[in-house]
Amino acid sequence: MKQQHVLAATALLFTCFAHRANAQQLRLQPDNIDRIVQTMTLEEKAQLLVGGAQSLVPGAAGATQAITRLGIPQTILSDGPAGLRISPTRENDSNTYYATGFPVGTALASTWNTQLVEAVGKAIGEEVLQYGADVLLAPGMNLHRSPLCGRNFEYYSEDPIVTGLIATAYTKGVQSNGVGVSLKHFAVNSQETNRMGVDEIVSQRALRELYLKGFEMTVKNAHPWTIMSSYNRLNGSFTQESRELLTTILRDEWGFDGIVMTDWTGKRNTAAQIQAGNDLMEPGAPVQSEEIVAKVKSGELAIADVDLCVKRVLEYIVKTPRFKEYRYNNKPDLKAHAAITRNTATEGMVLLKNNNATLPLKGVKKIALFGITSYDFIAGGTGSGDVNKPYTIDLRQGLNGAGLEVTQSLEDLYLKYKAYQEARIAADRRPGGWFWGKAVLPEMSVSRNTINRQAQEAEVAVLTLGRQAGEGGDRKIDDDFNLTSVERQLLQDLCDAFHAAGKPVIVIINTGGVIETASWKALPDAILLAWQPGQEGGNSVADVLTGKENPSGKLTMTFPIAVMDHPSSLNFPLGNNDMRTNGKRKNVDYTLHQEDIYVGYRYFHTRNKEVSYPFGYGLSYTTFTYSKPAVKATADGFSATITVKNSGSVAGKEVVQLYVAAPEGGLEKPSCELKSFAKTRLLQPGEQETLTFKVSAYDLASFDEALQSWVSAKGKYTLQFGASVEDIRATALYNLAREGSWKAHDVLKPTMSLK
Repeated sequence: MKQQHVLAATALLFTCFAHRANAQQLRLQPDNIDRIVQTMTLEEKAQLLVGGAQSLVPGAAGATQAITRLGIPQTILSDGPAGLRISPTRENDSNTYYATGFPVGTALASTWNTQLVEAVGKAIGEEVLQYGADVLLAPGMNLHRSPLCGRNFEYYSEDPIVTGLIATAYTKGVQSNGVGVSLKHFAVNSQETNRMGVDEIVSQRALRELYLKGFEMTVKNAHPWTIMSSYNRLNGSFTQESRELLTTILRDEWGFDGIVMTDWTGKRNTAAQIQAGNDLMEPGAPVQSEEIVAKVKSGELAIADVDLCVKRVLEYIVKTPRFKEYRYNNKPDLKAHAAITRNTATEGMVLLKNNNATLPLKGVKKIALFGITSYDFIAGGTGSGDVNKPYTIDLRQGLNGAGLEVTQSLEDLYLKYKAYQEARIAADRRPGGWFWGKAVLPEMSVSRNTINRQAQEAEVAVLTLGRQAGEGGDRKIDDDFNLTSVERQLLQDLCDAFHAAGKPVIVIINTGGVIETASWKALPDAILLAWQPGQEGGNSVADVLTGKENPSGKLTMTFPIAVMDHPSSLNFPLGNNDMRTNGKRKNVDYTLHQEDIYVGYRYFHTRNKEVSYPFGYGLSYTTFTYSKPAVKATADGFSATITVKNSGSVAGKEVVQLYVAAPEGGLEKPSCELKSFAKTRLLQPGEQETLTFKVSAYDLASFDEALQSWVSAKGKYTLQFGASVEDIRATALYNLAREGSWKAHDVLKPTMSLK
């Protein structure tokens, strides 16, 4: 009997050793995630849900933490929307690690070309892969609620359909490389002023139809690996702690199956973030892991919530190149990508004015190049959206490369001024100042005598107006949205002198967002909105000015007469931060979205409010005619077609926007809403193409708060085929025989009155 007890004890001992050995040998695989979760200690789980320091890719924004004993590698997260943001140089390494600076979000969206945007995403994704990162913290998808938002350059549009379709294309392109994206900032990160704490108060309808719609489209159609929860509060709660947003809507309604990470936030209520469905805390701090452990042990945080987040993070990790031990080479094809950015930038440029066919330039050899930005071109915005790129081609270089001569005396003057201003800024800069990207130099006053001499020497004047904005602050109206007094005087003097000599003046706008144009647009002969076009900017502008490329970009936002014409301006931080309610500062501690669904053209067009340039506007060097509008009912909506013909003498592309006016009755709606768009291929003179637009009944639906449902009203819808929202070229009718209804959850109610 004693011998049997010894044998049993020995067997038990061997079993314990075997389990321990199995635990030690267990390594993460795609098919054993549940076992890994069961095997992990609470401390390891807490560690996995909190970001940590990394040295694998210098300059990357953040990382997940490795758990070596279970074969869980660290993964790398890197900015940003206009190209990979990493350090270009490394200690004790003579190699360089520059990334391509692509056009900013407004420029990409203004192409209205989803195939082209997907190609850009694919190129960016290749750099993410080959430089050893796993996730690109992009695209930026917040709406242009106000033209003064500091980060509008990263975002696409005032319209959710443009946002959703462009972001879908970008996401598909990046993720085709086997790396992930992180849609941001989820949700309603509509201002930079007090972005860490402002409470955005939005109606359920506006939230669903506008601020969440682009995210919904991209989640359903492109399946992003990750989503980034924003800094701000939304209807009372921090988005990072909102289960209604991160679980009920994102996962339960939309079917999102990736991970949610926080924006780069300090410690908040980590337990509440996990309970909401925030899987990863970035950039991470040990105190957050300690909080997870303590609150699980105290019962304040359920281990089931922790395990669910851990499982999702592991499901993300097994998809990454780092887990798959991809042998990245640190040598993406930067030359090929430079060509992509050059071509993409031209297609996103918007020709705002072109009197008497001033452009493209013909027979011109010498140009008087004005404006400090002509010699110091702005490739992109500041902050995490900036890219450490190998170079930026300025307009002077671009014109020279196109065989055009810039007057030497003016070039010398500007280059000396540029050197002085750069030295002054360098001397005045505070140590450790937080400003990612290059400061914009103040415009230089030019005497009328100098301008008169230039008017005699050159055949045309080109003036570049530059604007810079970025993360951490919103734009100001005076001397930013509006022209400065120096700029106004310079433009007036140029037009007076050159027009007196019978010579044209061309304005180039080098900006990431909207500026005021109404008060001065009558002065020059041509205006080209170049946006912030990336590292090849000067070459791209020269390609358009010389006619090598025909601009085909169109505005994805309205250019108002004045910034206060936007109804959102009544509830936006404009510097008057003293108005308080219950001790809280209006538009700083909380912001009321009292314009509701009437953002951008939805307001201006519905109210017949005059604008400087309408949504969807953009000229070409050729002309197009629309014909044969048709609509056909499908199983879940309709398919519409329109034939576009190049009726001019130059090859070009045309963007057709499909607006829909709903039947009368039912919910109040804007006069029309964009539901789809398409762009032709390059059409030769006389050539035509038939474009097709597919719209579902769900796409036609509006959100009925009383029913907590998406509802598409039955009746006749007017389809409007437009060159802009104010330039409708053809119409057709579609009859929806039966009302459609899609139930949603009653969540994210406003905590303050919007009346």
